[in-house]
Amino acid sequence: MVGYKFDDIEFHLKEACDVSWLREFGKVFAVYDQNDSGNISFGVDNGKEKFFIKVAGLSTMESAQTKEEAVTALKAAMPVYENIRHKNLIDLVRHYAFGDMYLAIFKWVEGECLFDHWNFEKYDRDPEIIPPAKRFKQLPITKRLNSADVLFSFLDAVSKKGYVAVDFYDGSIMYDFESDTTTICDIDLFRKKPAANDMGKDYWGTKRVKAPEEYCYGAVIDEATNVYTLGAVLFNSFFGHYTDQEIRQMYEKSAFMPCPLSKWELNKKSYEVVSKAVSKKRSERYSSIHEFYMAWKEALKIVFF
Repeated sequence: MVGYKFDDIEFHLKEACDVSWLREFGKVFAVYDQNDSGNISFGVDNGKEKFFIKVAGLSTMESAQTKEEAVTALKAAMPVYENIRHKNLIDLVRHYAFGDMYLAIFKWVEGECLFDHWNFEKYDRDPEIIPPAKRFKQLPITKRLNSADVLFSFLDAVSKKGYVAVDFYDGSIMYDFESDTTTICDIDLFRKKPAANDMGKDYWGTKRVKAPEEYCYGAVIDEATNVYTLGAVLFNSFFGHYTDQEIRQMYEKSAFMPCPLSKWELNKKSYEVVSKAVSKKRSERYSSIHEFYMAWKEALKIVFF
């Protein structure tokens, strides 16, 4: 392990390398070096603008891929960002090869990730710090409903552009508590339709939101899969409440489970709508994000509109 320090920001890599080129972008004010993607990311400020720079090709500490695989994956992700344009998606500025590395430069977005795993040890050390996920759950329901609308709108746009969301979960979502803005920050693994599970049970995604077909080799991955994913996210991160034991069970059993109605913050009709979205049988789910959204909005009229 090799440690580096830029402008009071520290990070670590497995192997020593020249990272002096970072100076060309300005002052480093943030770093994210614990991703299993093989990427390391930096927040930089050139005095006029702030950028988020994602770098593949360095030996990161938590990588599940080789440096070469990480470069190939990041390069392949660039057309996804270029083709899926949405007002709540992080804005790609440019991308290019730099020596043995590949760099993707995005406009910086203020906000906090709803699954900031790199800070979990900090929260354990200091229980007085409220994690973004918990702060989000403490927001008024109307603000979380507005954020949910963003997810519906975004995933509908994804489908209309001919893609399916892969590895979409609370770690893909940022929320700015000052401006109440929701941003989608990571869509690297999204795929063009038609798509299939080519990895079996180890297909990308957290067990807290994966659909049953995302465990089965050769299974179709499509908009019905994304309906399930969105439903599970609404349960997990927006309006449902789970004990730590229930979360552990999802990981142990490799299966998402809805919370009980008594732990759901909205009305019974909306609970039934989201429960349909996470039906184990694909044929019992909504066929599209749009159909899911129409049912969702109709259910909420009973109480909120």
